[in-house]
Amino acid sequence: MKHTDLIKKTGSGTKMRPALGRDGLHHPGFLGERHLGHHPLGRPQRRAQAGGRGGPSGPEPQCPGHLFPHQRHGGQQLGPRPGRGDRQSAGQETASYRVNVILGPGLNTKRSPLCGRDFEYFSEDPYLSGKLAAGYVRGIQSVGVSACPKHFAANNQELRRMASNSVLDERTLRELYLTGFEIAVKEGGPKCIMTSYNRVNGTYANENHHLLQDILHGEWGYDGAVVTDWGGSNDHVEGVREGSTLEMPCPGFGSAKRLMQAVEEGRLPESAVDARVDELLELVFTTDAAVKAAPKRFDRDAHHALARCAAAESVVLLKNEDDLLPLKPGQRVALIGDFAQTPRYQGAGSSSVNATRVDNLKDAAEADDITLAGFCAGYERSGTPNPAFVEEAAALARKADVVVLCMGLDESSESEGLDRSHICIPENQKQLLEAVAQAKRETSWSV
Repeated sequence: MKHTDLIKKTGSGTKMRPALGRDGLHHPGFLGERHLGHHPLGRPQRRAQAGGRGGPSGPEPQCPGHLFPHQRHGGQQLGPRPGRGDRQSAGQETASYRVNVILGPGLNTKRSPLCGRDFEYFSEDPYLSGKLAAGYVRGIQSVGVSACPKHFAANNQELRRMASNSVLDERTLRELYLTGFEIAVKEGGPKCIMTSYNRVNGTYANENHHLLQDILHGEWGYDGAVVTDWGGSNDHVEGVREGSTLEMPCPGFGSAKRLMQAVEEGRLPESAVDARVDELLELVFTTDAAVKAAPKRFDRDAHHALARCAAAESVVLLKNEDDLLPLKPGQRVALIGDFAQTPRYQGAGSSSVNATRVDNLKDAAEADDITLAGFCAGYERSGTPNPAFVEEAAALARKADVVVLCMGLDESSESEGLDRSHICIPENQKQLLEAVAQAKRETSWSV
């Protein structure tokens, strides 16, 4: 252990307390309050912040942070930027809000496109996920705060996520579900890791000896902190025994009393408690200096420019028939689709970010050297059919040389806590696409 002298001076009752969170994002402890940040990869504050793709949301939900592209988009980038400027900026924002840990990146394998949280994860390829996650970790931690890769492990669905059991053989576990985490740990060096809600072969991940002791601490040599997902502790005594450092969010003193009772009765060695306290002390001591020294303001314009560049690098062009793109000078462009004016730029759940600034395609087109023939919404965002909107869009398309049509899913379609039932574009948007395509063959559409 690294802090044996300090731990020896601490009473047994006091040692139990640091293993518990104070409230939603704060950790108390006998060293003073610390914050784990929630925001993709968490959002930082002096709390824990969740997230996976941007800067912190700040000490309160209304505090603004930069929303960098989702991990989904990070997986589409070919350059090294996901592990450099934008992730370093996320670390800077984390520290500026006095947050020690940013809860991310998320790197679970995309086992199915129906997972409601796929937007927080990189890829179906564990090697790619691991490499990108290691870059995120290095970038965030380069400014002195901690990243927290999640959710360890085999967590690939939101439906009944707290009760599901991932049953898999050892080869499948290691090759598909642990490879990304192994790369992130060995090449990124995270100071903290978050366990998942689910069982793995019958045992909850947060109390799983094979995952935490045999593999994470044993084979991979990880010596950092392990934090539960929020509400993800089922038996804190077993969690502490197997290597779970911190129970979040706010279990009260019941867990501390159970730890004390287990030690007094000989069911839990006090050395296990000491090891968990040592891990937590190391996390605090290695992040506090950066948090205390960080300026309270960050360069919003510079961070926005980084986010814009990262977003541009993640764009995927599926087809470009007859060289429709890029648009030609002088072409009259019909811009159609509610998302062109009010974009949906993030999924729902704990990773939501109060973005410092949101650009939209309509304003960008009007500010650029593009000749707009006009703009119309084209569809109801809720999915309700609106023939008048479709007719208006078709009429606008006929007046233009080319149509740019923006389609997508509404805010409730992708969310933490629930899986999708299908991967279809809303029916009213498909009807719009057919009507516009009939009116104007030269249509570029983005989803």
